[in-house]
Amino acid sequence: MPDRDTQLAGDAPQSGRATHDGLPLCPSSALAERGLAFGFDVHLWGQQARAFALRYDGRIVAYMNRCAHVPVEMDWQAGDFLDHERRWIVCSIHGATYDPVHGHCVAGPCAHRRLMAIETSERDGQVYWYPTRDIRPAAASADPAHPTTGTSAPGPEHDPPAT
Repeated sequence: MPDRDTQLAGDAPQSGRATHDGLPLCPSSALAERGLAFGFDVHLWGQQARAFALRYDGRIVAYMNRCAHVPVEMDWQAGDFLDHERRWIVCSIHGATYDPVHGHCVAGPCAHRRLMAIETSERDGQVYWYPTRDIRPAAASADPAHPTTGTSAPGPEHDPPAT
């Protein structure tokens, strides 16, 4: 296994790609194959937001917990993003359906969009994530059920809000 096995969920361009070491996210054992996701706090464009990581077909994928159709959190219950067959990521609000490997919309009102990918790596029993210009670590959380960390680069379908 290479010293650093970096993966990017999906093919999203890396706006503001990180050039430093990753931040610890969770133990590898916390992510069961097609199981519950590991949620974490981040700052997206300077605002508090949630992200998640899950193991799908042996690889770690991570995205902002933000539907491409309407910017709302998608999980049915905390960490539960996959449909009943454990095949697709599905937004609990309007049913937008995404391919877990690439984050591309495959059905529903999210047409031709994708989830905001977060670069991850896994080594020595630990999962890491990589902050970018747009997605930064959140301040320490007082709630142990909501660990902090986070990163991602928005794809071209996701532009920062106008200021």
